[in-house]
Amino acid sequence: MSPAPSPLQTHIVFLGAGSASFGPTLLGDLFAEAEALRGSTVWLVDANAEAAETMLRYAQRINAALDSPFVLRATTDRREALLGAAAVIVSVAVDRLETWKLDWQIPLRHGVRHVLGENAGPGGLSHALRSIPLVLDIARDVEQRAPRAWVILLTNPLSRVAMALDRYTRVRWVGLSRSIDEGYLLVNRALGLVPETGDRVADLLAARQRLRITAAGLNRFTFILDVRDAQTGADLYPALRARLAHMPPDFAPLSRRLLDLFGLFCAVGDEHAGEYVGFAAEVLPLRGFDFTGYARRRESLWSQIRAVAEGSAPLALARAVQRSSVRVVPVLLALLHSANQYEDAVNIRNGGCISNLPEDAIVEVPALVSATGAHGVHVGALPRALASVMRREVDIQALVVEAAVHGDRNAALQALLLDPHVHSYAQAAHLLDDLLRAHARHLPQFA
Repeated sequence: MSPAPSPLQTHIVFLGAGSASFGPTLLGDLFAEAEALRGSTVWLVDANAEAAETMLRYAQRINAALDSPFVLRATTDRREALLGAAAVIVSVAVDRLETWKLDWQIPLRHGVRHVLGENAGPGGLSHALRSIPLVLDIARDVEQRAPRAWVILLTNPLSRVAMALDRYTRVRWVGLSRSIDEGYLLVNRALGLVPETGDRVADLLAARQRLRITAAGLNRFTFILDVRDAQTGADLYPALRARLAHMPPDFAPLSRRLLDLFGLFCAVGDEHAGEYVGFAAEVLPLRGFDFTGYARRRESLWSQIRAVAEGSAPLALARAVQRSSVRVVPVLLALLHSANQYEDAVNIRNGGCISNLPEDAIVEVPALVSATGAHGVHVGALPRALASVMRREVDIQALVVEAAVHGDRNAALQALLLDPHVHSYAQAAHLLDDLLRAHARHLPQFA
């Protein structure tokens, strides 16, 4: 057995650290790998000064309990934090909850039957028009202040933002999204291999120990190419198809329809898959994201974070320092240690990994990650009709990138007219005008 790599003193910048949900999750992952990164400097950066400072105090309590493995800093000035960084984690958004509500509501007023409105469809267009300029501004600062840094991108809509990075910057980047986790949970539930406990983290860990899934496609629209028993290597796809045919009607109805249509089971769950197909609303309710519930959960999380940060609540160290399913820190370590580490889902430039998608598409595939980047596994061709659906989406993504970068209304209109949820020129034109008007303060490129 090879010896464990010696601790790596490095410089990590976390942009968007003030997130009540993702901030503590990523900090837990970082502290879980504290010995591998002991002595490193970690900058917590957020546009909200109060959120950044609160998260810093929260992190300092964990740091002190673990004999201070990290040097912790917080700031609202990302340029200050970026100077000399080796890794930059980008998880940023523009007024995420309120803008997403509008991205969901406005298309519905125009008769667009979409099921989520985050990564594709008219909502995905609107989201990208805000996210892409923000992330490109960050990338330009990285180019100047930390030109050798690895950027680990988590900002949605990930495929579109990553395409902008690929086409308009020189930064080294890898995109990560854990939507494949839903595939593990669904497959395990259908096959009944490991009893579920109701604890999503524990159930996911158990499913990952029992299953080996190979999936490929676009972010939030990947399909299972192969599923095997991790212990025996047995092909489980025949059993999965048989069991799915007898599951209750409300079990993954869209993913099962896509299986019947394309011959592959979707790896991301119905809501995200539904963003990419125009008929999703035939089998899924038009309820959108649970904005109210999320707002309540966020406030509850912030209350807990503040209490720990201020010292008015005890630090539950075991809970605060635990590995999540988010693969940011393992990928970061693989990039910095050159580990040749297998990851089952990364977002990269296609480069032939999926042979019947464009070379410059941003795809989600398995990869080996090392100091030279994430090198995708060549999985071959997808079913012809499924690849056609994805090629159309890649064309839409390219138009959205041009619209976001140049403030090109015509490119945005073309993207909507290609979208499977939009059915008339008048609908597309009026919808676009309303989206641009509603978000005008965030879209100076269209002024």
